[in-house]
Amino acid sequence: MKQRFETSQWVPFRFEVVFAFFANPHNLPILMPEGAQTRIEELRIMPAVRNGAHAVDARSQLEIVAGSGSEILLSFRPVPRLPMRLHWLAQISEFQWNSHFCDYQVRGPFARFHHCHRFQAVMQSGAWGTTVTDEIEYSLPLGVLGGLGSGMVRQKLEQSFAERQARLIKLIAAS
Repeated sequence: MKQRFETSQWVPFRFEVVFAFFANPHNLPILMPEGAQTRIEELRIMPAVRNGAHAVDARSQLEIVAGSGSEILLSFRPVPRLPMRLHWLAQISEFQWNSHFCDYQVRGPFARFHHCHRFQAVMQSGAWGTTVTDEIEYSLPLGVLGGLGSGMVRQKLEQSFAERQARLIKLIAAS
């Protein structure tokens, strides 16, 4: 059964800075819950396309941006403090500079997982910043049996994004 999860957060940083932070796959482990001890095992970057040509972000010639076709193999601990690690291979399926990018699970713990990251410049309380919206569609494995764990998976997603939102301003400021 397909399920949907969505969350948004406004951060007090320029749109281009926030987009570049999220589009850099090296920032992914620090965005994940600390207890998961997420790490990048392999990374295959396909350059992002800007104005019809491959480009890097104007902030730095060293900026890494994962464009469409990029693949990221992660490992993480599903249960903190236990030595077991799961692997998750994700591929960027869609990338539109300074707008959004989407990825999907090629291999991992879900039957299906599709995640779109959307960014919008928004004024809030008289200050410009960026709204970060995460839209996730997923299905659990094992059919009806997997469906029994749907409440627990939903709660884990909510906790993971709440933890990220609590740390996001400091993470972007430090980048």
